Amino acid sequence: MAVTAQMVKELREMTGAGMMDCKKVLVEADGDMDKAVDLLREKGLAKAAKKAGRVASEGLVKFAFSEDARRAAIIEVNSETDFVAKNDEFVDFVATLAGMALNAADESLEAFAALPYGDEGSVQEALGNKIAKIGENMNIRRFHKMEEDGCVYVGYSHGGGKIGVVIGLKTEASAEEVAVVGKDVAMQVASMNPQFVDETAISPEYLEHEKGILIQQALAEGKPADIVEKMVVGRLKKELKETCLVEQKFVKNSDLSVKEYVEQVAKEIGKAIQVVSMIRYEVGEGIEKKEEDFAAEVAAQLGN
Repeated sequence: MAVTAQMVKELREMTGAGMMDCKKVLVEADGDMDKAVDLLREKGLAKAAKKAGRVASEGLVKFAFSEDARRAAIIEVNSETDFVAKNDEFVDFVATLAGMALNAADESLEAFAALPYGDEGSVQEALGNKIAKIGENMNIRRFHKMEEDGCVYVGYSHGGGKIGVVIGLKTEASAEEVAVVGKDVAMQVASMNPQFVDETAISPEYLEHEKGILIQQALAEGKPADIVEKMVVGRLKKELKETCLVEQKFVKNSDLSVKEYVEQVAKEIGKAIQVVSMIRYEVGEGIEKKEEDFAAEVAAQLGN
């Protein structure tokens, strides 16, 4: 498969690796992007595989909760510019949609777009009206509902709605009793962006995949084959501490892990608390702006 400048550009943005390194591994992987990412990691040339891509779109993330905080919903609506994202009419529109998402029976975007929106017809028609009035394209990109027996939900919004996080806490405590700890954990997710709540959420396939990457990294470093296995176990544990929320160092007190902090609060209020779910939306993640000039520059440097 021919390796194009656009493919090199995409891999470079995903991994932070050098342009020529990206081209070499793409050739080696015959254009397979996932395999190319793995090869870069094995060679120690990629600090991280940020498959979400570049944040290149504007908009707003909002969430909504039931009165008892036993149900929650989060939604992302995109706009072309940050100026519109701060427009009061747009902000109110997204807040209304968040409330509608909370009570939506169907989680598909198609069904959501067909819901009635006041006297404007459907949600889709209301969106069209906002586009015509404000003069910018807008898109209801995604939403998610959270409801699990025994759970209380708490949210945190960062950067004026650029990042939104909702945390699910399994507890008999009231929403008021866990408001502070929930917000603290949600802030942790906003800043550290963990992939999993805890190790139970990690699939065996993911663990084997990561183990394979770490083995190749160790061998590439020239480590003796007979000690690589033991080394990899230690490295994998370290990696899991960084990718699992409850194992991370608590950002407000690095002497504690997130799990230890939650347990400390649970002891203080006399009711068990367990972090069981999380969702984090960042405006525009995975959406890439067109940058034809940069792609042409890459092509020129590669001699394509």
